Amino acid sequence: MKNLMNSNALKLVTLCIAIFSTINAVAQDQFGGLALYTVRDAMAVDAKETLKSVAEIGYKNIEAAGYKDGKYYNMSPEDFKNYLAELNLTPVSTHQSDINIDDADTMFADAKAAGFEYFVVPIPPMGLFKYYQETQSMGMTGGAENLAEILTTLGKKCEKAGLKLLYHNHDFEFMKDKDGVVVIDYLLEHLDPKYVNFQMDLYWVTKAGADPVVYFNKYPGRFKLWHVKDMDDQGRFAPVGNGKIDFARILKDKKLSGMQYYFVEQDKTFDMEPLEAIKISHEGIKKIGFK
Repeated sequence: MKNLMNSNALKLVTLCIAIFSTINAVAQDQFGGLALYTVRDAMAVDAKETLKSVAEIGYKNIEAAGYKDGKYYNMSPEDFKNYLAELNLTPVSTHQSDINIDDADTMFADAKAAGFEYFVVPIPPMGLFKYYQETQSMGMTGGAENLAEILTTLGKKCEKAGLKLLYHNHDFEFMKDKDGVVVIDYLLEHLDPKYVNFQMDLYWVTKAGADPVVYFNKYPGRFKLWHVKDMDDQGRFAPVGNGKIDFARILKDKKLSGMQYYFVEQDKTFDMEPLEAIKISHEGIKKIGFK
């Protein structure tokens, strides 16, 4: 009986070591970040299975884009955090476009409970963002000064909640508005980095005809997160490595930019399934030298 117990105990220990080794191997293979907006349709159908696929492809960090009614993808902030931990996925940032002054404290508390470090305002909030269907272009109303005041108020609340507020760009912020103001320049020059910094979307900067490296040199340390997505010959979104953006050149100045994390994102994948696109992008970031 004693020998049998010893044998069973040995088998249990061996099994535990094997499981731990497998988990550890998977953990070591995971790197890079994914903006879950890319797989939003799959997340809406089955968030848990989709997150499993994200982890299996090899991503380590995630950026959420699915907060509603106090939950992330129909999971409480705590349950979402715990499920990500099971998959060795790290919640780094969350995009929440419906942020407003009145609900900010609740949203920040939920983001903190979910384990996020950064809270990203993805578009001008509180009805300021505009999409013009006739030209398929984006813009905003209210002016740069008004947006800066809103972001400062949100940034102070965010800092008090133990989070870091970032503003995410598209292309229109890099162009002169009707008053001749380049919105992104105004924000960079007038927002206190203690309360508000930036997530640079490398595709949209390129689309606007601007150079990310020029901005890194002019405003060092302000771009804490990056969105990494490529551009094809038609100017459309493409998997990383399958387009014409010179990421290797931009990556050389990651320290200058202040980048702490980056996320693969592809707003539309066209004829390709999103999960296949993010797999190609994961291979792409590895070849380029992202870690």
